[in-house]
Amino acid sequence: MNRPDQRLETIRQQLAEIEALIAEPGAARDPRRYAELTRRHRELAEIRDAWAERDRLAGQLAQAEELAQEDDAEIAAMAREEIDATRAALADAEQTLRLLLLPRDPNDARNTIIEIRAGTGGEEAALFAGDLFRMYARYAEIRGWRIELLSSHESDLGGFKEVIFLVTGEDVFRRLKFEGGGHRVQRVPATEAQGRIHTSAVTVAVMPEAEDVEVELKPEELRIDVFRSSGPGGQSVNTTDSAVRVTHLPTGLVVSCQDEKSQIKNKAKALKVLRARLLDLEQSRRHAAQAAQRKAQVGSGDRSERIRTYNFPQNRLTDHRIGLTLYSLEQIIEGDLDPVIDPLIEHHQAELLRGAGM
Repeated sequence: MNRPDQRLETIRQQLAEIEALIAEPGAARDPRRYAELTRRHRELAEIRDAWAERDRLAGQLAQAEELAQEDDAEIAAMAREEIDATRAALADAEQTLRLLLLPRDPNDARNTIIEIRAGTGGEEAALFAGDLFRMYARYAEIRGWRIELLSSHESDLGGFKEVIFLVTGEDVFRRLKFEGGGHRVQRVPATEAQGRIHTSAVTVAVMPEAEDVEVELKPEELRIDVFRSSGPGGQSVNTTDSAVRVTHLPTGLVVSCQDEKSQIKNKAKALKVLRARLLDLEQSRRHAAQAAQRKAQVGSGDRSERIRTYNFPQNRLTDHRIGLTLYSLEQIIEGDLDPVIDPLIEHHQAELLRGAGM
């Protein structure tokens, strides 16, 4: 048995094992484990089906090539036409299979925490931070994902100095992980009387949600402060000390949450964000040497790196990492993000294939 057949047989065995686990009485009592089993089953079944399609087309091509040698000129001509079409379809099927066989990012199936912060540009940057938040929220709605607001600090004009939210659903991190970095906006601010175009900046951080067991938060390493919530301009919006600030003493990371009226809920949200930041920090350290060697396929996602420009007067979006320019900014800012995200994923996959020598 050749090597590809051995790998396919292994996939079939894994599918059978997972199907047996899913069929066990009470398998759905642990929702997290059940979801992981069904996700893995879906991935393996996709590879099995792609393999079968590749083999079917290879057999069809071989048959057509045999018929092309027939003495009957009409049959031979028809076979030659089929050969061209089948070769193209086989090439596509082989590419699909190669992509499916690439090692998967273990974070791809995770839920995702996104942090958006206004940078240079003052109030205009805060307004654009609000625009980005709404863009991602609408994109999540389109894809059937859910959004949970974890923390927000509004600006005086209704934007956000900072907004942190959790996105849950299928393949969330896989599709959003390339959004991390600096986002630059060029437009005429609503506050600009002279009609001049201003340039502002917002930073976006995208982090996989951390499980409680992955990141241990020792009580002695945390300082918990409580205070009254404040709104735009610093005015108090709560008469009780419900807002929570958590400081992780070993790293100096600080997370504040004040959106809930309950101190307990604010603390839980702050700890969720802190766990995600600590996991992100650990994974960044772990991959630093590797990333330096391969120059990260579509940019490091570092918040200081300018990844994208949104030019409103020209209705233009430019992603600087892959040289992508689209003149459909109005639709994109309303949540039509697939035309931006799909090319980033495809570029990333192409780099992985080159790195794997496939």
